[in-house]
Amino acid sequence: MLVGEQPGDREDRAGEPFVGPAGAVLERALEEAGLDRGDIYVTNAVKHFKWKAGRGKRRLHQRPNAEELSACRPWLESELAVVRPRALVCLGATAAHALLGPSVRIGRDRGRPLESELAPLTTVTAHPASILRIPEDRERRRARAELATDLRRVREGI
Repeated sequence: MLVGEQPGDREDRAGEPFVGPAGAVLERALEEAGLDRGDIYVTNAVKHFKWKAGRGKRRLHQRPNAEELSACRPWLESELAVVRPRALVCLGATAAHALLGPSVRIGRDRGRPLESELAPLTTVTAHPASILRIPEDRERRRARAELATDLRRVREGI
């Protein structure tokens, strides 16, 4: 089970998680890790797209606050209860904080098993959208490779 932050603009319009540019990054990382997205339940910690108006028709992402995370927690708990994942991967800090608490740090904790009653194997890694925001091509490629490595380690049971 993969848990992201919230739907982006394209995901909100499509009604499916990770179908926009971040979804393409995730899809590639899953392929490189030897994982089939069809075998993985993908969701978000927050179920609505929080945005502000940009220029024209553009809707600009805004980070969800603690109240919104708390309000969506019952849906996330229901998904966990139904899916009963063998492995849970929090994609980014917002999902990690929503499920594991504010002490989790992506830079420190990514790619290693974390104590949790949510799944036998629980870990955190970077959110694919954060990779898209890296301006330098070389650093962006490195971050994509790290995401694929983290997912491969989950496939292998870390």
